[in-house]
Amino acid sequence: MKSEPAPGAEQRLVVGLQPVREAVRVHGSALDRVLVDNRKLPRLEALARYASDQGVLRVERVRRGELDRLARGASHQGVACLAPHLELIPLERVLAPERQLILALDGIQDPQNFGAIIRSAVAIAEAPVLWPESSSAPLTPATFRASAGAIEHAQLVRVPSLATALQQAVAADFEVVGLDANAPKTLRELPLGKKIVLVLGAEHEGIGKQVKRACTQTAKLLSPHHIDSLNVSVAAGIALFQASIARG
Repeated sequence: MKSEPAPGAEQRLVVGLQPVREAVRVHGSALDRVLVDNRKLPRLEALARYASDQGVLRVERVRRGELDRLARGASHQGVACLAPHLELIPLERVLAPERQLILALDGIQDPQNFGAIIRSAVAIAEAPVLWPESSSAPLTPATFRASAGAIEHAQLVRVPSLATALQQAVAADFEVVGLDANAPKTLRELPLGKKIVLVLGAEHEGIGKQVKRACTQTAKLLSPHHIDSLNVSVAAGIALFQASIARG
């Protein structure tokens, strides 16, 4: 089963200094355009030179108003680019390795949290990120920017039903661990094997009932009153780190 491009426009808009720089580094001459605010600021001049050096076909200096219009409220820091589609990976591919840590997201609807979680997944564990098509944050410039460019390296798996995907993971010999503030044991206390899916729910709602039923066990981070106080992206980073250490 082949990877397929994320649906939407012919190309995707990336904004912000670090996200654009990372898109340039990864895609180079495959980028159609890099747009740079025409003000003579050192950080903007450096980005324009870097894009040209990396073989970007068109590096255009534009008025800030043009960037404002394209970004539609996202913080662009004076730069934007049109990048190739992100590749969505089939579930079967990420379930195939004999050693794998996957992060599954249930009901994460805030683009800032979504992007920050993707950043942690890439930086901490190189973990694929799995999420359902509905009731989830979209792949937008705000998400790309919140990932600080990490999304260019992420393994992204979007599925019709998260509960069904987790059932497939169990069938492929994965332990599916739902993070739950009311779980009897902490993540550190669980004997974790080589194939794990960590399931993280929204900050206030937690994991949905169907998704929780698909989990093979649940675990908490630190203690119930502590996990409730954590931002969901911070909780994701802690969980990924603890699971990575536990697996050795």
